[in-house]
Amino acid sequence: MIVVTGATGALNGATVEHLLKRVPAERIGVSVRDVGKARHLAERGVRVRQGSYADPAALRHSFEGAEQVLLVSSSDRHADHVGLHRVGIEAAVAAGARRILYTSHQGAGVDSPFPPARDHAATEVLLAESGVAWTSLRNGYYAHSVLWLLSPWRQTGEIAAPADGPISWTDRADSAEAAAVVLAGDRRFDGPVTLTARQAVTLDDVAAMASEISGREVRRVVLDDEEWIVDKVADGMAEGMARRMLTRYQAAREGRFAGVDPLLADLLGREPRSVAEQLEDGSTG
Repeated sequence: MIVVTGATGALNGATVEHLLKRVPAERIGVSVRDVGKARHLAERGVRVRQGSYADPAALRHSFEGAEQVLLVSSSDRHADHVGLHRVGIEAAVAAGARRILYTSHQGAGVDSPFPPARDHAATEVLLAESGVAWTSLRNGYYAHSVLWLLSPWRQTGEIAAPADGPISWTDRADSAEAAAVVLAGDRRFDGPVTLTARQAVTLDDVAAMASEISGREVRRVVLDDEEWIVDKVADGMAEGMARRMLTRYQAAREGRFAGVDPLLADLLGREPRSVAEQLEDGSTG
């Protein structure tokens, strides 16, 4: 059995949908905080059990009989992410899973200025120490995040943000499908694997794309880091959140998100969606 956590969320919910196209429903289980939100899966024959990183006993029960477990990374900004992930890994081991998969992030590293990257790297250490085969899906930066960086460019004609670096923006829907391919397939992927779009682009590149798509000039305006913080706080954002967001730009400037890899296209059997395609059709995965 394949058990997927976070199956009512956008990422792993889509992964379950793709799994249902590849394996019988009775071979799929989901571990969710609210079983009511997974009723649509239960009605299709998927085993639905309650489980969360905050309840180790329930989590072990939800993993019962699993050959593979896909752990979604915690998105709670205020939580001890690594501690929660440790609970998930230990529950999968206790349930007898033969492989643990984890939704990591491109650029995972203990020395990254981007806090989530450090959490992912620490979780990968736990996976390596678990004694169970493991695969860390280092997904490219999800492309829907680029909307937050672009701000109201359609109204202002500007993309105003701190200095950045190339990022291989990746459609979250493509990442979800690739996870299903890995879970349902016969190929072994041990340790970290990188799943990104084909091209890494800067905000200068995105401004050029936006100009072409909109038919008018969209300028890239580089703001000083502290000036950007002041602007965000003036717009109502808490300073702590603004400084956390700034680490994304700092990591990009160090090239942390610049890598590209052909594996995603190989798994999908097609080219992953590009930033330009998503800007053009107004969809961001």
